[in-house]
Amino acid sequence: MKKAIAFYLSCLFTFFLAPGIAYSQSIESKLAVLTVQLDSIAKAEAIITEKIEHLKLERIRRDLLSAGLPSTEKEANIIWHAAYVLHYDEAFEQARWVAHIITPDVLSGIVSRTNDFRPDSLIKTGSAVEADYFLKQLQPDSTYKYDAFGYDRGHLAPSADFRWSAKALSESYLYSNMSPQLGAFNREAWASVEDKVRGYLYNNPTSQLYVVTGPVLKDGLPKIERGVNKVSIPEFYWKVAIDPAKKKGIGFIMPNRKITEAVENFAVPIDSVERYTGYDFFSNLPADIQSEAENQRILADWFPLIAKGDVEAVKATELKRGQINTEIAAQWINSSQEITVTGTVVSGRASKSGNILLNLDKQFPNQVFTVFIKKENIPNFSYDILTHLKGKKVFVTGKISGMDGMPVMYVDYEKQVLVQ
Repeated sequence: MKKAIAFYLSCLFTFFLAPGIAYSQSIESKLAVLTVQLDSIAKAEAIITEKIEHLKLERIRRDLLSAGLPSTEKEANIIWHAAYVLHYDEAFEQARWVAHIITPDVLSGIVSRTNDFRPDSLIKTGSAVEADYFLKQLQPDSTYKYDAFGYDRGHLAPSADFRWSAKALSESYLYSNMSPQLGAFNREAWASVEDKVRGYLYNNPTSQLYVVTGPVLKDGLPKIERGVNKVSIPEFYWKVAIDPAKKKGIGFIMPNRKITEAVENFAVPIDSVERYTGYDFFSNLPADIQSEAENQRILADWFPLIAKGDVEAVKATELKRGQINTEIAAQWINSSQEITVTGTVVSGRASKSGNILLNLDKQFPNQVFTVFIKKENIPNFSYDILTHLKGKKVFVTGKISGMDGMPVMYVDYEKQVLVQ
């Protein structure tokens, strides 16, 4: 009887349970095969991606040579890296210029900054090093104490321009690509120029932007005396950028100091930078491209807000005694002295409470100076304020107050506002 029951149960297992196990084994084996296949595809994709990046880097080198490197001495110390080329000058312990290309890949690049600052092993005489900018001392608690020498390690070719390539971005931290910049310059105005140049591609996503950057190096420059190599401290920096396909170009010449003016005030044609530095940029490009792109200064191409109605601040050289422009108005907040601010009324509005606000040179939310006319003082004006002053260059006199940190002048009478 027991044998019969055992036989019966074995039959049930064979006909009902065993197929389930076999089917389960089939699923597991299929999953294993597909997992192996997926892993192989991922490895193949990684290999192909690496080859694509390598070819893109080769194309950058080809295109830089095709456009033409800055004219320089035959014996110049020209150093090529994956995505940029530089002329290193041992006497100043930094590059005279660095040339690179910002490609459309920057728009989708996700590589983060590495901060892996290190000497450039390709500089036969030795590049600058960490000890040229600060000392790092190990403390008893295993932490480090940093003794900075007062200058940032300022990138010439910005790391963010290479965020599509881990190799290129990492090489941007070589000390041959660094130059001593005041922190207030490097992190503010200079960074803004880098952003504006790179931002050109957001409105021109199929373009390649050829960029050359450098310090103004000359005899007699001060040095970082505490550094081991006595790196020279430039007084000025320059940058040029050109889009050959669209025949667009721009240049910048900026002092190595804290800059309170709008950075667009330092924009110049590429030709101006050529005369200033003595270099001939992009000399291999067709003559018509050079002629058109290197002679222009079309700010709207590089500063999109200007194209939407903002204007440049009045240049300091055009101001008379007792006048300031909107760029430095913030320096006069809460001053007891009356001052005349000059600028163009680019926007205006009436508040819910009936007051009138006029923005000079820059529109909300990027306003740099606001004229505030209270509701009860509007009858003191013989004209419709918003209509009459829109687009006009004005001279507004009074004391400057602050509103959320922004300079504001409260105006009570028409005679405080002169229209050019």
